[in-house]
Amino acid sequence: MEKIQVNKIISELTRKIRDISSIEDLEKIRIEYLSRAGLINNLSKKIKVLSEKERSEYGRSLNELKQEVSSLISKEQKNLQSLTKKEKVDLTTPVVPTKTGNLHPITLVTNELNQFFHYYGFSIADEREIEDDFHNFEMMGVPKDHQARELQDTLYIKEPNILLRTQTSSVEARYLEKFKPPIRIVCPGKVFRNETASKSNGSLFHQYQAVYLDKNVHMGHLKWMFTKALKFILGEDTEIRFRSKYYPEVEPGLSPDIKCTFCNGKGCDVCKQRGWIEIAGGGIIHPNTLKYANIDYKTYSGLAFGWGLDRVAMARFNIKDIRLLYNGSIVYK
Repeated sequence: MEKIQVNKIISELTRKIRDISSIEDLEKIRIEYLSRAGLINNLSKKIKVLSEKERSEYGRSLNELKQEVSSLISKEQKNLQSLTKKEKVDLTTPVVPTKTGNLHPITLVTNELNQFFHYYGFSIADEREIEDDFHNFEMMGVPKDHQARELQDTLYIKEPNILLRTQTSSVEARYLEKFKPPIRIVCPGKVFRNETASKSNGSLFHQYQAVYLDKNVHMGHLKWMFTKALKFILGEDTEIRFRSKYYPEVEPGLSPDIKCTFCNGKGCDVCKQRGWIEIAGGGIIHPNTLKYANIDYKTYSGLAFGWGLDRVAMARFNIKDIRLLYNGSIVYK
């Protein structure tokens, strides 16, 4: 066998080994070269037609070829086995960016609620956090002499008209002014009140406002929506009760409470010994609010409600103190 033929076979084998990525592919190459029906065994059959001198040289070249092929295949087998235990890294593959950190619990529940209400045809609305008195209070049925306007409750930028919004109802007010019914919007966002921090209250917290304005909207729609959404975000086994409650911007009004998951309704610091946690409030939009927005309240009716997103996140992720959502504590494990 000529030396150049050996080099050609080795060169071709090396190329094939370089292109494989698994032990299974290598086994196919081994069969191709070293099996009984393989290349080297077929080459050995030519010995019987050669002269005695040619046989000696041919046999020596054939043995060298077989040893070289076996060595290359054995070496690659060890490489593949080693990479299988670890991980075979293809340096030519584009790197997928690794995820750094996690979303905040408030962001997580907001995103999930956005998906839920988007399924039912609601759009996401946003508005300013620094509001005027009219859209934050007057249009929402809170008169000038209402205690909520006092400095003890409201954070004013400039008295008596410019303030940090105390409720996401101000988004509702502005959208009712700008758009004609039918309207379906949800408005997640921060609100601010001058409150002493506790396990269940803070001066900065998050609300999730929703407005549905159309013909023949009634309280049955609101109760269904509350029930469906609460069980979606907190689980089907969530226990809910409804209480009649007064809110100046709606008439009538109701509040859904969830059984406290921290004490299972027995009473604790989180639920203030009540066994239930107030999670939201809503009702049928007051006719006066529709009048302010120049909407015919005899033709259209609507529902509006606001959720306390912080309390939803607390119940969802078993967070016992609302202050843990904002204190910036990072615990390394």
